[in-house]
Amino acid sequence: MGAGKTTVGRQLAKRLGRPFFDSDHEIVERTGVPIPTIFEIEGEEGFRRREAQTIQELTESGSIVLATGGGVVLNPENRQRLHDTGWVVYLNVPPRLLYERTRHDRNRPLLNVPDPLARLEELHATRDPLYRETAHLVVDGTHLVAAGIVQYLFKEFNRLCKQ
Repeated sequence: MGAGKTTVGRQLAKRLGRPFFDSDHEIVERTGVPIPTIFEIEGEEGFRRREAQTIQELTESGSIVLATGGGVVLNPENRQRLHDTGWVVYLNVPPRLLYERTRHDRNRPLLNVPDPLARLEELHATRDPLYRETAHLVVDGTHLVAAGIVQYLFKEFNRLCKQ
């Protein structure tokens, strides 16, 4: 949620010559409505069901770069599927920086609360261990710009995955 997964993923896919997918964008495309509308009609549980189905379908296609929504790791099956079918990178960004990046974005239903920073801190505390469990590589996204992260990931991918 604001870590830069889509930006980095899109650039990395181009560098690797692979198709890029963003699971949230896929859900919007498939349903024809924005994510806040899905949350409003189906609740978070309904959205998470759609997300799990989308993750399953996308990971079956292989050789892609996939950016996921921030809560994808809440589902143990998603964590296992992502870990087992690909090379998972966790872009770890502290809640204060996430707040600065997302504070004007009204398209994030989980942050439509009186204290979005407190909510981000809560989400980070819950999700961070799950991302670490799932990831093959953890990248501190605090000080790096997208181009620097992409360059680092490209080198690491070639070093670790092309052996």
